[in-house]
Amino acid sequence: MEVNNISISDFEPGAKIEGYYMIRAVDTKTTNSNNKKYLDFNLCDKTGEINAKLWEVPALSEDKYKGNTVVKIKGSILSWQGALQLKIERIRNINDEDKINVEDFVQAAPLKPEFMYDEILGYINNMENQDVKDIVKYIYEENKDKLQYYPAAKKNHHAIRSGLLFHVMTMIHMAEKLSEIYTFLNKDLLYAGVILHDMSKLEEMHSNDFGIVDEYTVEGQLLGHITQGIKKIEVVAEKLGTDKEVSMLLQHLVLSHHYEPEYGSPVKPMIAEAEMLHYLDIIDARMYDIKKVLKDTDQGNFSERLWSLENRRIYNPKLSSDS
Repeated sequence: MEVNNISISDFEPGAKIEGYYMIRAVDTKTTNSNNKKYLDFNLCDKTGEINAKLWEVPALSEDKYKGNTVVKIKGSILSWQGALQLKIERIRNINDEDKINVEDFVQAAPLKPEFMYDEILGYINNMENQDVKDIVKYIYEENKDKLQYYPAAKKNHHAIRSGLLFHVMTMIHMAEKLSEIYTFLNKDLLYAGVILHDMSKLEEMHSNDFGIVDEYTVEGQLLGHITQGIKKIEVVAEKLGTDKEVSMLLQHLVLSHHYEPEYGSPVKPMIAEAEMLHYLDIIDARMYDIKKVLKDTDQGNFSERLWSLENRRIYNPKLSSDS
């Protein structure tokens, strides 16, 4: 039986499939028996991954297929040494006539990027301090296109398509709630710090339209997003002619949000909004990682160790929701 566009998680031995899948990695290898070349693929969609082989490699096709690109494949599912494997019979790169949905191939934020962008823009438009508003809005709108798909990291928290927008939106919702308790906080500064703190990850990393980071930029490796971020604020502030203290405070928010020198912050927070920003960032990053790992952890068991939580394991309680 041939099935079109079946998800990898639904693959079964003996099935004939035809559909679109993303190449995560591809290598040219040689068989042990007759030294014949073949292509070894790791394919994925948003539901899982599978190893695939193209045994018959036409001439000049070794470099035809690249990682983090989508291809159309026809083949059959086999069971090999206890794992599923896809034997590729036909393969081609996609073209303009192929109507694909990016979110079918990679994990993406649970909300549409257009909605998240507009939601955050609403907070900017409601800022009362004109200088803060001008700087933040300039930088935010300047990066509108990239924000639609950029992740917040290459491997760590929010490393998904549109992950940076999702991270910022969640943090700004938390900031709004905590500002109702700690009423002495300057909401304009706090919201500005939330929006700007990771904005220069757009220059630190190179991401494709799928939200997959393949490498860090030269400037990103030499400077890092914190240094890039304070540079950007200073340049924009001078261009707009805004108040120098406002520029300095916004730079301090970005500069101190990692808290420790070994994590990239040469100074610790010295204003209340910067202290709050640091913990909002920590909370959202850790809750994201915990929620993610618990999805793969049965009730009553411990998760794998989480690097972001100093290699702690998380317990998934048996507690029912109606207790």
